[in-house]
Amino acid sequence: MKTNPGRFFEDYSLGEVIRHAVPRTVGAGERALYHALYPARGAVSSSDEFARSVGLAASPLDDLVAFHTVFGKTVPDISLNAVANLGYAEGRWLRPVWPGDTLRSESEVIGLKETSSGTTGVVWVRTRGLNQRGEAVLDYVRWVLVRKRWREVEVPVHVPELAPVVAPEALVVPEGLDFGRHDFGLSGEPHRWGDYAVGEVIDHVDAVTVEEAEHMLATRLWQNTAKVHFDVTQREDGKRLIYGGHVISLARSLSFNGLANAHFIAGLNAGAHVNPCFAGDTVRAWSEVLDRAETAAPSVGALRLRLVATRGAAGELRGADGKYLPEVLLDLDYWALLPR
Repeated sequence: MKTNPGRFFEDYSLGEVIRHAVPRTVGAGERALYHALYPARGAVSSSDEFARSVGLAASPLDDLVAFHTVFGKTVPDISLNAVANLGYAEGRWLRPVWPGDTLRSESEVIGLKETSSGTTGVVWVRTRGLNQRGEAVLDYVRWVLVRKRWREVEVPVHVPELAPVVAPEALVVPEGLDFGRHDFGLSGEPHRWGDYAVGEVIDHVDAVTVEEAEHMLATRLWQNTAKVHFDVTQREDGKRLIYGGHVISLARSLSFNGLANAHFIAGLNAGAHVNPCFAGDTVRAWSEVLDRAETAAPSVGALRLRLVATRGAAGELRGADGKYLPEVLLDLDYWALLPR
């Protein structure tokens, strides 16, 4: 057989390192398509001149362009036969990605656990994105629910211990970044790091209705080959599942309204795709400030934010039973860098 049917749960072994195929050179085209797909308006990732005013050589690509590109490389080996992408942890953006950089990915299997049904198992992997110089630009852990090929095959169990939050001192501030001359008029809002209070909830107001064509365009753009995003026969309801990264980018872009100066994602503490998203859903976003931290750069502060994508109202996350509301699509806990 010359074709790749994808891996099943019993095909993984603890400690295995997988070098993912097809490096990708990213450029201005990715920036233009990203901004066409999402309402992204961050000044640093939109303007070379603005980026130079805060100490960078030019405008880097949006942080989630790096994430989607690195993630997409892993799909044929990690989640081609996935039932669901369950969560994220210990993510760090280690250096900016510039137009012309070539990205590749590698993953280490760090955990395995069969589910009680005996038909699926959870696979934990730590993935690194590397540029053309072999420098890590991004690393993160994710875990995926994967189908088993043979029910009777047993796989040794190992559940990794993961940090609940990336320590502020482990966050990486891009080299040269200095918000001392940050132009708040050009960035779109006056709010600094010190203007946000722990516990504050921000309704990002705007909304986007997801279309079938655009989510498939986005998923193809990142070379994500997961069957559930394209093939209606993969689900009993006959629907194409919207790529979770599409929802992340929609919510992050919508958060510009209220967090326009949160220019960089520095860390990914936790994340869950809570309920499936389908074409026709109208996605809104709200954020809660969870923590604040200083960084080694005196002009740069870090905010720990909960970003929620929902079909419902701002501030509504769980019901009286403690479970996520059915309207909630995404619950993402991350660190952002902004001017102090």
